[in-house]
Amino acid sequence: MDREALRMLCSPQFWRMAVLWALSLLHSYLLVFHCGRADAPRRRRPRPAEGRCPICVVTGATSGLGRAAAAALAREGYHVVLAGRSTQLLYETVQEIQRQQPDAHLKEFQVDLASFKSIKKFGSSLKQWVHEKNVEPSIQLLVNNAGILAKSHRITEDGLDEMIQTNYIGPFMLTNILLPLLKNSSVPSRVVNLTSFTHRCVSGLDVCEDALRGMKFGRCSIGESYPLASTYEYTKLCMLMFSYELHRQLHMSSGVSVI
Repeated sequence: MDREALRMLCSPQFWRMAVLWALSLLHSYLLVFHCGRADAPRRRRPRPAEGRCPICVVTGATSGLGRAAAAALAREGYHVVLAGRSTQLLYETVQEIQRQQPDAHLKEFQVDLASFKSIKKFGSSLKQWVHEKNVEPSIQLLVNNAGILAKSHRITEDGLDEMIQTNYIGPFMLTNILLPLLKNSSVPSRVVNLTSFTHRCVSGLDVCEDALRGMKFGRCSIGESYPLASTYEYTKLCMLMFSYELHRQLHMSSGVSVI
């Protein structure tokens, strides 16, 4: 075992993940068991207009849940917009889905959620593509799936902690940029925000400059470990609270729901 791995095993953040995250997951399962499983609602694919595919956007679409969601939504008849950091991985993902589903409707865009400039560029490119494709430009589904668990403290070009910007600030910004397209849908549209049971480990929510720079959870000087677990938990709680508030604002005044 190398020195870095040994230091990780001995760090408080590792044991926070090993113990608190396990207890939080168990608590989540117990809640599901106690409340019982509700009957799954019948899935309904939105039908914006005759002859047109509903459009969905999936971030972090080149691996894991994002890749699986993109493939599943393509099977459901969506025109899937795959968004990710790597153009090569996007190309490979599109090729793989099309090998399995020759009739899949796919479009890929490069975006880095740790960069405001990249998010704005993606938003502009997507809006232009949607306007060129549709008589009534709109999207029906946004899946904010992208996220990272960073091992070290890195500050982005925008002056924020990379994990906080990627997991929360970036999706927050992207959602607000795409809201006009969601609201313009002729059928009910939806935002899906991927969160985590780890939010249960956060004792309090404090959104301040130090928190967004990643300095709220401990010092990150040279030689000191990055509080990756605490920072990750914070981003997931922020995303959950954002989902609640956005749904509260939108579900009565528009056809957009948030989960």
